[in-house]
Amino acid sequence: MDSGIFDLAGIDISWCPGCGDFKILDSIKNALRELELTPHDVVMVSGIGQAAKTPHYMRSHFFNGLHGRALSNATAIKAANKSLKIIAIGGDGDMYGEGGNHFTHTIRRNPDITNLVFNNMVYGLTKGQASPTSPVGFRTSVQVDGVQSRPFNPLAASLVNGATFVARAFAGDGEQTKEIIKRAILHKGYSLVDIFQPCVSFNSVNTYKWFQENTYTVEGHDEEDFRKALELALVEEGPFPLGVLYRREGVPVFEDTLAAYRNDDRPLFRREAPRKAVKELIDSMCC
Repeated sequence: MDSGIFDLAGIDISWCPGCGDFKILDSIKNALRELELTPHDVVMVSGIGQAAKTPHYMRSHFFNGLHGRALSNATAIKAANKSLKIIAIGGDGDMYGEGGNHFTHTIRRNPDITNLVFNNMVYGLTKGQASPTSPVGFRTSVQVDGVQSRPFNPLAASLVNGATFVARAFAGDGEQTKEIIKRAILHKGYSLVDIFQPCVSFNSVNTYKWFQENTYTVEGHDEEDFRKALELALVEEGPFPLGVLYRREGVPVFEDTLAAYRNDDRPLFRREAPRKAVKELIDSMCC
């Protein structure tokens, strides 16, 4: 397979030099190549933000929607064509802040999609306000006295709401991030990969060095042990675990439960629309 199959030549990438997003972009591309997927197999879905620009820098299908709405769009796209690999991408503000309600209920539905969250603990697009994952005491140009609210814990929240694959990676370790993304894509069900990603412009606290000193890779962990996974997820002050914390196989996925696939497994676009029924539906909505 062409090693550059997901690359777009001559694209001007508008991230700051040194941004962790570059490393994550490389990890995503390498994961897709090694899984031998093609651009036609994949749909990248995003909302608004620096992380949400990622699909613009790849050669694949993509859908860019409203702030915080990537997961609802991703769920619908998967439901319309189950053969596609759906990757929903956003930052910690996009997914856990504006999209917090969608985050919770997508987990409950368990669609077969991969959710990659670039977690830099700050709003990088809108000049450095505190995000849902900013630590207590973190100072910004808006939170001049420091953040007062406890940070949102996406790993614990996803576990208690029934996520079937929960993992955390660090952008600075491209090889590990790539392997975790590959496993998330292959998992049948909702997969969360929360990726620690330094923001070199607006977060001078959680730097590459800070993440290296405050994380470790989980080894010898039983990935099906829910209580142990929750214990690892509830760590608040570090060191923070990296790797697959929890995995549960065999749980029914959202799209397989839909009536549209009860007697016909073909994607919706391959079916002939019942014209009479469609006309009656449209007519019923007229004045």
